[in-house]
Amino acid sequence: MSLSRKNLGFIAAAAAALAVTAPLVAQQAPGKPGARDAARVTGGTYTVDNEHTLVRWKLDHLGITPYLGLFGQITGSLTLDPKNPNAAKVDVTIPVAKVTTASPGLTAHLLKAPAAAGGKPDFFGPSPADARFVSTAVVADAAAGTAKITGNLTLNGVTKPVTLDANFYGAGKAPAAQGGAENVGFEGKATIKRSDFGLGLAVPMVSDEVDLEIVAAFKK
Repeated sequence: MSLSRKNLGFIAAAAAALAVTAPLVAQQAPGKPGARDAARVTGGTYTVDNEHTLVRWKLDHLGITPYLGLFGQITGSLTLDPKNPNAAKVDVTIPVAKVTTASPGLTAHLLKAPAAAGGKPDFFGPSPADARFVSTAVVADAAAGTAKITGNLTLNGVTKPVTLDANFYGAGKAPAAQGGAENVGFEGKATIKRSDFGLGLAVPMVSDEVDLEIVAAFKK
């Protein structure tokens, strides 16, 4: 198949236009403001970005499937000193009353009042107190971007020590349209026993162990 002079002319014009516009498109394409770069982290006190912070919980249901739920609208603070990461302090509050699951019936059961007046609810009850985690010690590996954060978790009126395995995810300034604040983010994992906190209904049909996966964003 041969190309006519007209077609060749069109291809040449298109190539020239692409050569001119490609650099302009590249200049306009925004990059991600954050990166997994510890040098971007500055010291000070950060507050929880509650729109981007979640605690996902997972437990075994009947040995057949895992079941997942979420806590959101978390508040709190993180104090950081990049020169002394072991001095970091975390204090977060989790509104248990805003627990979310994929089942409206289960969500309602978690917040259901006791069957009898003066009795104990099966789980959290209709007006549960907020949960709170306050760190007591941090052992960081700055080179690896990881840390073990030990603290006291208060849940359902019971306080127990819990250790989180935390990983630095990224840091950077938010776009100006989003306020331009400095941000830092982490992922974390922990396992607790719900019976330790007076929430042991249906063990072992539903597992006592609850895996927690945390996505935590902080800004200042």
